[in-house]
Amino acid sequence: MHPADTTHKQYNLTVQGIVQGVGFRPFVYRLAKALDIRGTVANSETGVHIRITAPQAACNEFTARLRTEAPAMAHIADINISMPSDFENFPDFTICESSQQGKATVPITPDIAICEDCRSEILNPNDRRYGYPFTNCTNCGPRFTIVEKVPYDRPFTSMRHFAMCPACAEEYHDPLNRRFHAQPNACHQCGPQLSWHDNRGREIDTDDCIRNAATALGQGRIVAIKGLGGFHLAADATSTEAVAELRLRKRRPDKPLAVMVPDLETALQLCHLSDEEQKALCSPQSPIVLARYKAQNILAPNLAYGLGIVGIMLPYTPLHVLLFATPQAPEALVMTSGNISGQPICIRNQDALARLHTMADYFLLHNRDIVTRVDDSVVRLIGGAIRTIRRARGFSPVAIPLAATTEDILACGAEMKNTFCIVRNGEAYLSQHIGELSTPECEDFYRESIDHLQKALQCFPQQVACDLHPDYLSTRYAASLNIPLQPVQHHHAHAAAVMAEHNLDAPCMALIFDGTGYAEDDTVYGGELYEVGRYHYRRLAHLSHLRLPGGDMAAKEPWRMAISLLYESCTPEQLEQALSQLPAMATIEESRRNLLLQMLEKQVNSPLSSSCGRLFDAVSGLLGICPVSTYEGQAAMLLEACASAHEPTHDPAPRYPVHLVEHGSLYTIDHRPLARELIRDILWAQPLEQIAYDFHQWLISSAVHLLIQYRKINNVNTVILCGGCMQNKLLFEGLEDRLQRANFTVYSGIQVPTNDGGISLGQAFIAGAPTEKGNGPPQPFTRNTLTM
Repeated sequence: MHPADTTHKQYNLTVQGIVQGVGFRPFVYRLAKALDIRGTVANSETGVHIRITAPQAACNEFTARLRTEAPAMAHIADINISMPSDFENFPDFTICESSQQGKATVPITPDIAICEDCRSEILNPNDRRYGYPFTNCTNCGPRFTIVEKVPYDRPFTSMRHFAMCPACAEEYHDPLNRRFHAQPNACHQCGPQLSWHDNRGREIDTDDCIRNAATALGQGRIVAIKGLGGFHLAADATSTEAVAELRLRKRRPDKPLAVMVPDLETALQLCHLSDEEQKALCSPQSPIVLARYKAQNILAPNLAYGLGIVGIMLPYTPLHVLLFATPQAPEALVMTSGNISGQPICIRNQDALARLHTMADYFLLHNRDIVTRVDDSVVRLIGGAIRTIRRARGFSPVAIPLAATTEDILACGAEMKNTFCIVRNGEAYLSQHIGELSTPECEDFYRESIDHLQKALQCFPQQVACDLHPDYLSTRYAASLNIPLQPVQHHHAHAAAVMAEHNLDAPCMALIFDGTGYAEDDTVYGGELYEVGRYHYRRLAHLSHLRLPGGDMAAKEPWRMAISLLYESCTPEQLEQALSQLPAMATIEESRRNLLLQMLEKQVNSPLSSSCGRLFDAVSGLLGICPVSTYEGQAAMLLEACASAHEPTHDPAPRYPVHLVEHGSLYTIDHRPLARELIRDILWAQPLEQIAYDFHQWLISSAVHLLIQYRKINNVNTVILCGGCMQNKLLFEGLEDRLQRANFTVYSGIQVPTNDGGISLGQAFIAGAPTEKGNGPPQPFTRNTLTM
C-alpha cells in the first residue's frame, strides 16, 4: 500500500498484445486494489485501456507488475503511457464496459485447453458444474472458434444465444472471480447442451450422453464428436478391429491416426517423451505431439503403419475429460478429423450428419455454433526444439511480430498445406491450417476463413501476394481481388518465412529440401541452395534432375520415380539388369515398366525436377519400402523410419560418394553415382535399414560440402534450413549438427512450419517490404558462376 500524498497524477495506459479473453482486466483490478490505485480499465479495439490516479512511484510499480505478473496466457507487446491534460478524481477502481469506436488493432486470442481449476470442478460431485462439458473460465476455453469480431465480448461470439442464469451472471460481474467477463461462461442451467443421435440423425433420449458415447466406443463403435473447432471421428485406439473399421469407412488405409489419452502418465506408458515433449503435451495449446512408440504398449498396431512414431494428445476440453472419466471408455481413443477425404472438417450438425453418416455409428452433438473451423495442431521435437508441423488450434491466430517494416498485406499461400497470412500494423496473423485446396469445399473454406479473419481484425489490405504457380487456386483467388498483386517464387517464400520469424537480415544461404515449387525455366524446383535476401534470391545449386513420369502420378507411385532414377543413372545394360534383378522392380508388371521407359525415352508427360521429395520417393521405391503411396509424404516418412532403425557403430561419414557437377552457372548434387551404389547394395543384400541410413548421410554430406564451398566464395555464414523435407528428423538433425560443427549459424522454423504451411508468411514478408530507396519488388539475383 502506498501512503496518500498530494502528488497524485493522472496516467493513461494502453496495453497491447494478447490481453483480451485471458483474465487480464480482473488481474489489473486486483493489482490496482493492492496498490491503492484508483481509476478504470476497459477493453477496446486497440487493446486494454487503463486510466489511473496515483503517485509516480505507485504508477511505476503498477506498470512493472503488469509485465511481470500478468496471467499465464497473456502476452504484453507494448505499454504506452501518457498524461492527459485534464484531471479526473476517481472514487475507486472499476472495470468498464468495452468500447468500440474505431478500427480494431487488438489480437484475437486462440482457444485454450481446459485449466486445472475447471478440470477439478467438473470431476467434483459437490460442485455445481460437476459433469458439465462446457465449463470454462478466463484461463481456458473457446476463443477464436467462437468469436465473430473484436473486441472479444459475449455479444460478438456464438455464446450470445445463451443468456446467463443468475449464478453465472454473478460470477461474470465479480471482478474477484476467475470467471469475471469469461465470455463463454455457462453451466447446466443456462449453457450449451449435448444430444445423442444415431447415424440417421434421430435423437436418442438419454440422461447421460457422455456415458452413451463411452459405452459405444468401448464396444468398438465409431462416434462422431462435435468438439471445439470441428468434428472428430473417435474409435477405440486399443482395438485393431475398431481402427481397421474406421480406416475402411474413412478410406484412409495407411495414413497415421492421432490418439488421445486421459493423462500424462498414460502417455508416458505408451511413448518415449522427453521433458520438452511432455511440456508441449501439457501446455495450454495442447497440440498433437509426434513421439516414438514404446516397444510394448496397448495401442493397436495399425495406427501408424511402419513409422515408429504416433501422434498423441491429451484431453483439451471438458467433454474429453468427462469422456475418459467414464468407466466404459477405452484407455485411448483415436481422434481423427471428421471429414470426407479432400474436404474440410465438418463444423455444423446437419452438415456432419449428412457427410459422416456412412463413417459414424453415432453422433455426440451440441448446440453451440462453431464460427471458425480449426484443426488440431501438430508439433515434433527436432533439433532440440519443439517445431510446429501444423499450426492450428491453440496457436492460430496468435500474431508473429515482424521486426522489419512490412506493409499491410494479404498473402494467399500455397496449394498444399495451405495457410494464408494477413499483416496488420507490423504483425503477421498466420491463419489456421486450411489444408489442400483441391475441392470446391476446400476453396469455400479458404475464402470464408479469409473473409472472417479480415472482418475480425478489421483489416482489409489493398495489396496481395501469391505463389508464382498460375494454376494454384490461391493464385487465382489473389488475381480475382483486383488489387496490386505480387507473385513470389515458392522457395524464396520458404526461406523468407524463416527470415521473418527470426528477424534475419540478408545475406543468408537457404538450403531448401522440398516437394515441388513452380519456376519459370520449365523445370520443377525442390532441392535447392539459394542465396537469399528479402528483395532478391539467387539460385546457387540444386539436386540433379529427375524426370517425373506421369507428372503428378510420380508422387503417388514412387516405383515410377525409382525407374526414373535407374533410367537417368544406368547404361542400357545396367538398366536391364536392375529391372530384372532388383526385388522391388520385379513386383511391377513388365508392361507398365516398358510403358514408363517409353515415356522417359520420348520425354512425354515427364517434366524435369530437382525435387528432394521425389528423390526420397525414388529411393523408397527402389528399396521396395513404398512402391505406392496412399497419402502425401508416405514414401519419405517410411524411408526415414527405416533409416532411423539403423544404429551406426561409427561416425556417420557417408559410404556413398559425394559428387558435385558444374552445370552452366550452377552446381548440381549428382545422384547418378548414388543410384549405382544403391543398386549394388540391394543386390548384395545389405540391410535396408543401413542403405536407407546411408542415403540420408549421403544427402547430408553433399549439402554440407556444397555449403562449405560456397562460403569460401561469398563469405556467408548463416544457413536457413527449410522446405517440407526438413520435417525429417534424421535429415534435419544431421544437417544441423554437421553445419554447426563447421561453424555455420543455422536457423529454421519453430513457430512457423517449414513445410508449405509457412509459405504465406514468407510471401507477406517479401511482397510487403517497402519499396523505398530503389529496392523495388523482389527479383532473382543475377546468377554468378561458382569456381571450385
